[in-house]
Amino acid sequence: MPFTTSHPLQPYWNLAVAPVQADGLAAALELGIFEVLATPHTPAQLADILSLHAPHTALLLELLWSMQVLERDAAEAHADTQAQRYRCTATTLQYFCRDSVAFCGDAWLYRLHALRHFATQLSTLVREGGKAAPSPYNTANGVNWAAAAQQQIGQEQRAVTMRAALSVMQRVAPFAACNTPLRLLDLGGGPGWVAIALAQAHAGLHGCVFDWPETVAVAAANIAHAQLSERLETLGGDLDSDDIGSDYDLIWCSSVLHFVPDVPAALRKMHAALKPGGVLVCVQAEIATAPEDAARVLPYYLPMRMLGRAVTRQGELAQLLRAAGWRQVEQYSASDFPMAPVQVLIAYT
Repeated sequence: MPFTTSHPLQPYWNLAVAPVQADGLAAALELGIFEVLATPHTPAQLADILSLHAPHTALLLELLWSMQVLERDAAEAHADTQAQRYRCTATTLQYFCRDSVAFCGDAWLYRLHALRHFATQLSTLVREGGKAAPSPYNTANGVNWAAAAQQQIGQEQRAVTMRAALSVMQRVAPFAACNTPLRLLDLGGGPGWVAIALAQAHAGLHGCVFDWPETVAVAAANIAHAQLSERLETLGGDLDSDDIGSDYDLIWCSSVLHFVPDVPAALRKMHAALKPGGVLVCVQAEIATAPEDAARVLPYYLPMRMLGRAVTRQGELAQLLRAAGWRQVEQYSASDFPMAPVQVLIAYT
């Protein structure tokens, strides 16, 4: 039946019920339900395969169906819940089945648990100040980033960021000319999948993935597996204090500036690393001026902001780029990157 009216409290009731939906999806991932439902099964069949409680399994599957995570045959819509057959939607098969190359289930669970860990401390942080108890948000070091590169960042880069990066780079004239020799720096590149995608798409591209030493070991293994070791190398270090190389035609920098202590200094360092006429592509979330747009960014980045990390307001990063020496800065919004919408800035020396 259509619902044509809502109470002013409805958005807040939706907030109250959202954890049930999130935990329903988490339970399905953790129990391995989606792998079985790659083909249709009744709740009883699924429960038998995974040794689950059949009546409660039926109720969970109906919840997931209502969230459009699962689908069921239209002809069975009014049948007994235990007799209905459920199967994964195309999106679920692509992103939440572990045997898919685009599997993002671990990445999604990481985001869920990290944000929830922070949210439970929010009242105390606002009342008393200080920093949150240890969590993935405040342990930025080489070992932890290497683990992230192996799992959640790696999954998101393969499933989402690689394609989004290729779309962005088609706007960059030197990259769009596919036969032009180019030297790339993938700054803070983590597992290296973006550099790999760009090298596969541009035969003349050679480059370097820069990140913590432990993290670039993950990138080096991925580069070798992609048979690109002759064109892509790695460089381990700390952006704040170590050399990042020089004479680059392109620098790709995605969601890195949140983690540097001095953003203007980092931007000057990138400018110095580019050849004359070189291009920086910076992908970064910024806080929009309209509340409905800001609401898509602020919940994800509140932990970082309460840790004192840089989350600029929309337009601020472009001003910092110009102050660091870039002569031309183009900016547009994009929603095809992981998590919140981002600002894409293309800056020319």
